[in-house]
Amino acid sequence: MNNKLNEMEVWFVTGSQHLYGPKTLQQVDADSEKIVEGLNNSEKMPVKIVFKPVVKTPDEILDICVEASSNKNCIGIITWMHTFSPAKMWIGGLKALSKPYMHLHTQFNRDLPWSEIDMDYMNLHQSAHGGREYGFINARMRKNRKVVVGHWQNEEVQTQVANWCRTTIGWADSQGLKVARFGDNMREVAVTEGDKVEAQIKFGWHIHGYSLGDLVAYVEKVTEEEVDTLYKEYEQLYEVADNCKPGAEYHGNVRVQARYEIALKRFMEDGGFKAFTTNFENLTGLSQLPGLASQRLMAAGYGFGAEGDWKQAALLRIVKTMSVGMKGGSSFMEDYTYHLEPGNEAVLGAHMLEICPTIAAKKPRLEVQSLGIGGKDAPARLIFESATGDAMNVTVIDMGSRFRIIVNTLDVIEPLAQMPKLPVASAYWKTHPNLADGAAAWIYAGGTHHSAFTLALTPDFIETFAEHADVEYILIDKNTKVDELKKELRWNDLYYLLAKGL
Repeated sequence: MNNKLNEMEVWFVTGSQHLYGPKTLQQVDADSEKIVEGLNNSEKMPVKIVFKPVVKTPDEILDICVEASSNKNCIGIITWMHTFSPAKMWIGGLKALSKPYMHLHTQFNRDLPWSEIDMDYMNLHQSAHGGREYGFINARMRKNRKVVVGHWQNEEVQTQVANWCRTTIGWADSQGLKVARFGDNMREVAVTEGDKVEAQIKFGWHIHGYSLGDLVAYVEKVTEEEVDTLYKEYEQLYEVADNCKPGAEYHGNVRVQARYEIALKRFMEDGGFKAFTTNFENLTGLSQLPGLASQRLMAAGYGFGAEGDWKQAALLRIVKTMSVGMKGGSSFMEDYTYHLEPGNEAVLGAHMLEICPTIAAKKPRLEVQSLGIGGKDAPARLIFESATGDAMNVTVIDMGSRFRIIVNTLDVIEPLAQMPKLPVASAYWKTHPNLADGAAAWIYAGGTHHSAFTLALTPDFIETFAEHADVEYILIDKNTKVDELKKELRWNDLYYLLAKGL
């Protein structure tokens, strides 16, 4: 993914008009280039910001928007109205633009030159009302876009620009994102179902189904030498249990997972897949459920969904893509069980096996334990506790008439006591605003038992991504009141029913 980031570009497009004359327009170009240079010099920027010459006519605006839409490296554009740019000129371009865009409402100079300000200065520095003209046409056209206000050298403004750029990385990755489903989803489970055609229309996801035999064919081609090499990597990265080492009772079980990992990765690379699902009810031809293999592939950046949950697999991949290079990991997660001590309520999140080690607080332990479900051999897995800090669970559900993305913010804390018999990785958190209201709000909204858990991102990333996709977004945080959220859900039902006619 890091190599691809080097190829991605966000174009900086400045609006003006011929009314001001060539001298002013030359200054507009020069000022724009300096802003681009300043943004690129910020360590926060995940991609390159590319300066584009000022646009002054409807044709120039249309041309740059068409070019941005067709350019494979361009993942979005930042628009800035240095002067007054009559907004009817932007209609054709905005209609043609298919990439996400931001309205950066800034001004080249931070401060007014109090003793020298004259009409020439006023004519050049017109962002204050030029941006409002531009804002109107976006509102009139009902365009989803990000608006960032403030001076371009301000650290908070640069952070907002950088964060938005990360959402465009996620959106670009979402387009054509291929998910490999090995088997179907878990039988009789409702929430893992969904409209794959609509997911492709809204998010760009391509959901492909394969039999376990397709994977088994790859497993059978893995050599013992390849397994030996990968096992040595395990010993370097993890605390390997004595009974899992060469010659010990469970070393063969570890080698099975290594074989699965190599096969899965090769299958994904050959097919251009970025996410995958498994299902413990469908393991024909495999002696174990892929546990360690799934954990390791998530750590490598792949999305994963258990029990055939392709929506969470794709969502996790996007969360990982948006957070490349940021502090804190992300993982497939499940709200597993509660601690309901009065005044100290919390959630123990885990799964049967598949929690990503990027969230681990300490060096994971590699062990083999019985799965206790599914009737297969005991699989190897990484066992650890999550790092602590601010986090959130993110999920996407199919409401039948639309997709809904739900976010719940969390405080990940250390467990109250040791859990020496817990044979899986876990995270322990307090739900916002509290367990009773947070869980009730999540349930009222239809939230899943699976989610993308992340210590790296904050809700604004997900909100902007939802706006890129033009899907519903629900936030459950410290300020949430259940009665107000229930009203929001009802209003949203009405809005999305009527919005198709707007």
